[in-house]
Amino acid sequence: MKVLVSVFNNLYTDQRVEKVCRTLCENGYQVELIGNNWGGLPEMKRPYPFSRISLQSKTLKSAYPEFNWKLYAELLKKADENTILLANDLDTLLANWLVSRKKSIPIVFDSHEIFTEMPAINGRFTQKIWRALQKMIVPKLKWMMTASESYADWFAKTYQMERPVVVQNFPLSIANPQDYTEHNSPKIILYQGVINPSRGLDKMIVAMQNIRGAEFWICGDGPRKEEYVALAKSLSLEGKVKFLGKLLPDKLREITRKADVGLSIEENNGLSYYYSMPNKVSDYIQQRVPVVVSGFPEMRKVVDGFNAGEKIANHDQLSSKIETVLNHGKYYYKEQLDAAASVLCWENEAPKILELFKNVAGHNSETESVTLQK
Repeated sequence: MKVLVSVFNNLYTDQRVEKVCRTLCENGYQVELIGNNWGGLPEMKRPYPFSRISLQSKTLKSAYPEFNWKLYAELLKKADENTILLANDLDTLLANWLVSRKKSIPIVFDSHEIFTEMPAINGRFTQKIWRALQKMIVPKLKWMMTASESYADWFAKTYQMERPVVVQNFPLSIANPQDYTEHNSPKIILYQGVINPSRGLDKMIVAMQNIRGAEFWICGDGPRKEEYVALAKSLSLEGKVKFLGKLLPDKLREITRKADVGLSIEENNGLSYYYSMPNKVSDYIQQRVPVVVSGFPEMRKVVDGFNAGEKIANHDQLSSKIETVLNHGKYYYKEQLDAAASVLCWENEAPKILELFKNVAGHNSETESVTLQK
């Protein structure tokens, strides 16, 4: 069957969507991916066709409706009776839902997060609009997957619906890449991801005043970058806090491997963050780098279940918890990280996707058979 996959981004760095598409493609599905030019049009190659809708909007407020209108037209043109629609996140759902209804074809919704409960829209009027859209469509969905166990529980409880399939956004497994004879001087504390509010980065920059013999490397870009650069400068920490920018995936993995500790220290400013299992946690684990994470439900499982680092109850503990991990050293966590890496990998998640799409395809075939008989 054909699978039309849509997502609101330029496709280049969305590793979850890429892994899902590749898994389906390698297992006999005809995948086509549709994104947009929000954030530019970087050159890329994929083993399946892809396209990017051109947006004229300059703000997200207008870009979301423009994208859904144009996506609706694209899906309507490309979908047939042998198509499954895969909508990634709430910002693509309306167009997919309308086409699904119009053409009587199945739709799978992949909620990477709880879009309506993100810090960026908490308390704003747009949150009411997104909540209304989610409430209108999500309870009617037959097939849905999401990125953490806590997300699945929240959707099931909030909308009194069948619990979504959980497909966590873990990387492909790799052999332990660490050379434990190498020692960084100074030690490297790493954050990778978007430089957004509520990521704990401003707290970490301040904490660097108390951490000796280490540098804080920030890999990524985002709306708070200039503010945090200015913060580091105001504290005379330019030599200890380094902004490496947005990196290609291969380069990012190379830098991650070098780190002595990886951070995922989000603040509890919305249920989407509180219930998340951020990609970077499993990326650190797969590179065998111990972690310091916020003590939220999903992230603390990595520390409590595998003893792969430390968790913080609040950001006042950053300095002490990071120093604990740095003093132990990476080799101290070797066995724990190897055990965690064998579990937190894409190879354990891909079968869940294939089972879900097998069920969708089977149901579609049954529906077609009933229609023909009528």
